[in-house]
Amino acid sequence: AIGLVFYPPSPRYLSVERAREIRDALPPFVQTVALFVNADAAQVSQVIGRVHPAMLQFHGDEAPDFCAQFGLPFVKACRVKAGMSALEYLRPFSRAAAWLFDSHVPEYGGVGESFDWSLVPATDKPVILSGGLSRDNVAQAIRRVRPWGVDVSSGVEAAKGIKDAARISAFIAEVRHADV
Repeated sequence: AIGLVFYPPSPRYLSVERAREIRDALPPFVQTVALFVNADAAQVSQVIGRVHPAMLQFHGDEAPDFCAQFGLPFVKACRVKAGMSALEYLRPFSRAAAWLFDSHVPEYGGVGESFDWSLVPATDKPVILSGGLSRDNVAQAIRRVRPWGVDVSSGVEAAKGIKDAARISAFIAEVRHADV
């Protein structure tokens, strides 16, 4: 899957028009995920209507009913830090297709900081691990957490918002190596 970021402060932010161009250029079987941070329902609905993502991903303070109202599968992110219960935070989001565990930093989105993976709770819900992953640590993260998937952004960038094909390939190679 490829994430399309609809959070204006992010250096990875995409207009709806650019997101449609990217979606139309994707090979078969690659799904799009529309990522939001505290967006209003009108913005989410506009993206759904124009981009037609396969899934939604919510990274802000969205309520469970808000996330579920759009009729698409969604992922709910939890920014993990010591002293908080990620499971208690996510429990109200039981309708989510998956839970994403990310590092807790003051700003939202792709700052390249990892967190203590031992804080990821055991759950029957599919787990997506994010936060500071790169080719240097993703294999260790996968072996430690055994997530359903990993989410990477800054760890495969040449500069903020600019993906690097060689870094993406190296990251994927490490994921495959760890999953053997």
